Amino acid sequence: MLALVALLPVTAGAQYPQRAVEMTVLFGGSSATIAQVLADAMSKELGVPVAAVSRTGAGGAVGYSFVRSSPPNGYTIVWNSNSISTVFHSGNIDFDYRAFDPVARIGMEVPALAVRADSSWRTLREFAAAARQKRMRVGISGRGSFIHLVSAALFSRMGVDVVYVPYGQGTAPAELLGGRVDAALQWPNQFTGQVGAKQLRVLAVTSPARIPVLLEVPTAKEQGFDVDLVMWRGLAVPKGTPKEVIARIEGAARRVVASPRFKELSAKLGFEPAFLSAGEFGALVARDDAAIAALMTQLGLKKR
Repeated sequence: MLALVALLPVTAGAQYPQRAVEMTVLFGGSSATIAQVLADAMSKELGVPVAAVSRTGAGGAVGYSFVRSSPPNGYTIVWNSNSISTVFHSGNIDFDYRAFDPVARIGMEVPALAVRADSSWRTLREFAAAARQKRMRVGISGRGSFIHLVSAALFSRMGVDVVYVPYGQGTAPAELLGGRVDAALQWPNQFTGQVGAKQLRVLAVTSPARIPVLLEVPTAKEQGFDVDLVMWRGLAVPKGTPKEVIARIEGAARRVVASPRFKELSAKLGFEPAFLSAGEFGALVARDDAAIAALMTQLGLKKR
């Protein structure tokens, strides 16, 4: 009987994982912080170390290229986002979301537009009026990035033309407080400390509804500008990864997202947990890619 059991096939999912898993992180800031929280929690669920490894650059192209070229065995995963579409359609990579298999959506983040607190602008309309008199310098995390796309969409709806200034190694608050830019679009947790210290003021968020971490800040839609853009964040693996392995990672992610500890830490970071299964997530990514392609075409940003 023992010999017979030994001869029975063992699925990839039953064997997985047998060693450490590496999670490629494409960006710094809040994305990297949330990735580390997720990786730590998934280590406990999977029973092996899950290491969050930074591979930043070129709007996500560096990290996506690395993961795409990795073996499809579940030991290299990517902390991905809408950036897979912006980086492809802007021409920085020659492959799109179909180079990966979806695992799970983990949650969402909402871009926010901030200015210095000593400025006279308190609404988007006031900022737009000033921008028609003087071309504003707006900080973004990188050309071709999702933040760049959101900025372009927002200012297009506002009817103003701005100069985009990529941060490089800087951060949005530092660039604003240093006077190198007039406004900056970035994730809310980058601004909350300076908002509390009354150094910065957030004029709007680009979600359809207000967000808990900045409840007093109105949406762009509330102020008359039809912008509804949020960033989803999730997990993906190289195309061809065994379905049993994907299911194992998906299950671990589902349990982490449902945990009170992850919800608590996410709230502090301005991240909204919103789990979707592999199938649901894949459908969302495909729909989102088509929408981003159309928007980038409309804004003159599409290169591929």
